[in-house]
Amino acid sequence: MPEAGARALTAGGKLLAVLGAFTRDRPALTLSDIARSAGVPLSTAHRLVGELGAWGALERDDDGRYRIGLRIWELGALAPRGPGLREAALPFMEDLYEVTHENVQLAVREGTEVLYVERLAARDAVSVLTRVGGRFALAPTGVGLVLLAHAPVEVQEQVLAAPLRRHTPHTITDPRQLRRVLAEVRRSGVAVSDRQVTTDAVSVAAPIEARGAVVAALSIVVRGNSAAAVRPFAPGVRAAARGISRVLSQDGSG
Repeated sequence: MPEAGARALTAGGKLLAVLGAFTRDRPALTLSDIARSAGVPLSTAHRLVGELGAWGALERDDDGRYRIGLRIWELGALAPRGPGLREAALPFMEDLYEVTHENVQLAVREGTEVLYVERLAARDAVSVLTRVGGRFALAPTGVGLVLLAHAPVEVQEQVLAAPLRRHTPHTITDPRQLRRVLAEVRRSGVAVSDRQVTTDAVSVAAPIEARGAVVAALSIVVRGNSAAAVRPFAPGVRAAARGISRVLSQDGSG
């Protein structure tokens, strides 16, 4: 029951539950939607939405539905793995894009998922399922393989122990095979995802380091039907990732 869930939440927990009701697939919600998703009574939702709206965390549309407000965007700009990383990476990403006119992606690990921080793409580049601010599973993607290969052992084991979703016939779903791939990523310094997310896209990714730890990954995604499609791009991706790493180490970001 909503009331039982509400009693189990602290005041701060209720506010977070309201904000957590908004997702990529549900960016605009009615008050009833928010109450139901957050597990709080309608009256409580009304009070919380009012407080968040007055602070700028929520905005109300002309049709009466609520959306995330610009105040949240302002706070997000303070995250060191977001804008700071993005500012350091953009010049290198733009260089890669100008040379290739392909999808160039920057991502970090958030728990057992990839979080995309930036993406550049031409209109005629191969279509991808990712977007800035979006999340995806670690195992099938090039950036995800890099981040997983350098993640703490407990994170790796958590991913390997969970069912690996099959997106295409080429997706790796055998934990033993994935473990071998991760070892090769650590050895070679690059990761290749061969049509693991969509059947027409191949990516190559490299790690970005700061203070001796991998903090992000950079990739290029191209149209192709084998890993050979991205081999010519691997040196450029690796060089760009190293350049970003140097900038992060110099300015203390990451």
